Amino acid sequence: MHCPKCQIENPGNRKFCHECGAKLVLTCPKCQFENIPSDKFCGDCGHDLTLPSELLRKELSFDEKLERIQKYLPSGIAEKILSQRDRIEGEKRQVTVMFCDMKGFTPLSEKLGPETMYAMMDEVYEILIRKVNE
Repeated sequence: MHCPKCQIENPGNRKFCHECGAKLVLTCPKCQFENIPSDKFCGDCGHDLTLPSELLRKELSFDEKLERIQKYLPSGIAEKILSQRDRIEGEKRQVTVMFCDMKGFTPLSEKLGPETMYAMMDEVYEILIRKVNE
């Protein structure tokens, strides 16, 4: 079994990497079943193991969602939208959408794991949003 952290080959009976000490099982955040690190879905409940586990811990409140979204918007825009929510809800507008494809995303995400990828992509989004708003 390859270590998900250092990529060193480990004997199949190990629970921790002999090189870096990383855990060689992937615990399902939904049912706690221990899967091998290369599994994409839980062998017990079928849960998608590629999802960032922090998203599964709890449903975010409206204020938490607003706080997360505000970091991607120019200052004040979220408040402006919320203050006019009743008036603009359902309104049709022409918008510009930027689509970005990250070359090598899948192999990189398999190597780094969901939590690291989530944090890295959060930084990428911040850079992109900053450039869009300049």
